[in-house]
Amino acid sequence: MGVVILAAGKGTRMRSAVPKVLHPLAGRPLLRHVLDAAEALGAARVCVVYGHGGAQVPSTLADADCVWVEQAERLGTGHAVQQAMPEMNGMDRVLVLYGDVPLIEPETLNRLVSDSAATSLGVLTMQLQDPTGYGRVVRDKRGQVLRIVEQKDASEAELAITEVNTGIIVADGRRLADWLGQIRNDNVQREYYLTDVIGFATAAGVEVVTTQPDSIQEVAGVNDRIQLAELERYHQRRVADGLMHAGVTLMDPARIDVRGTLECDRDVLIDVNLVCEGDVRIGHDVRIGPNCLLKDCEIGPGAQILANSMIEGAKVGAGASVGPFARLRPGADIGHGCRIGNFVEIKQASIGTGSKVNHLSYVGDAEVGADVNVGAGTITCNYDGASKHRTTIGDGAFIGSNTALVAPVTIGAGATLGAGSVIAQNAPPERLTLTRAPQRTIEHWQRPRKKLSDKGPKDQDH
Repeated sequence: MGVVILAAGKGTRMRSAVPKVLHPLAGRPLLRHVLDAAEALGAARVCVVYGHGGAQVPSTLADADCVWVEQAERLGTGHAVQQAMPEMNGMDRVLVLYGDVPLIEPETLNRLVSDSAATSLGVLTMQLQDPTGYGRVVRDKRGQVLRIVEQKDASEAELAITEVNTGIIVADGRRLADWLGQIRNDNVQREYYLTDVIGFATAAGVEVVTTQPDSIQEVAGVNDRIQLAELERYHQRRVADGLMHAGVTLMDPARIDVRGTLECDRDVLIDVNLVCEGDVRIGHDVRIGPNCLLKDCEIGPGAQILANSMIEGAKVGAGASVGPFARLRPGADIGHGCRIGNFVEIKQASIGTGSKVNHLSYVGDAEVGADVNVGAGTITCNYDGASKHRTTIGDGAFIGSNTALVAPVTIGAGATLGAGSVIAQNAPPERLTLTRAPQRTIEHWQRPRKKLSDKGPKDQDH
């Protein structure tokens, strides 16, 4: 089976320079969701018809396993499918999908394909209380599909029909090519409608089989940013429900956004306003505080991520505590039972078991051993303006507050660094090392004061 995805629309109501199918839902372009659905079906070939935005669409999704065909003139859905049909040669059946209908479920498409296996044409339809804007499915007295009429071409009686066309069809490949060749643009829009093939099929005695989705949102298209936001919230609520069914406690299911994949073990508690991007894995008994961002990271069992923390490309070990207001950047590897406190930033650094970096510190390009205490205001000076250099801190070391470690430098196991030191040479283990100018008090020194003008103090009352 081949799949044709129509993605050439301009999306005027989006009021954007970005092609409509590239606008994100759950962190991924609308078109990517549809491509994933086609892949889940096991399609032998996928062809995407693009137009508005030119090469921006195929270049953005350059890794997609599909063929790209440009619809230079956008003359309607029938014309768009015609452009793709040469790529469907040899396909027994052709399924037509839409790049701006992102939440279609592979299970629904499989039912459509299965239901219509004995005939040449299957159509996905749905029942709506308010069918305004949709093409109506016209049936005969026996309930057989006769044709689909677009709203602008419908009579008063046809406008009262509540079964509507979603646009998604599956058809015999050769017969679809023949029917597309018969389409004319003698309608109000002066476009070539894909829906006209239904009338051609019934005229040829072909039974048209219909299937309906489980939810309206599956076949809802995105035409403006309001509709996009509505589908985003629907999708996120489904994700939230899935997490809760799997044993996750969400303090407010309406305030979580998963823009990728989130895997949680049992008894995870997530407070409000969590944003997950990329691939995130959370172990059992983890607590996530409010207003956190997790991206492409792994949180070990029993860890705590406190409020307003950002973790990207990092690993947090079992029982560790991170935050509040902490930032773990790519390459951060936080060991078992560590404490990473408020306003601490870690990048490309491993922090050994039980170590503490509690306050206002930056540790980058470093290897910190076990049971190390890094005092407040400590920084690793890892960049010399041209190259990055590493800092190594041995087990049990104690780094005094407001210390600058000028890399490359090694601090020995059990070493103590005095507060306020600038350490530019290796510090031996089990010894106190510090760099500190003698404290002096300057006698008879007076703080400079502003001179008063001859007219007296500026704000003096007279």
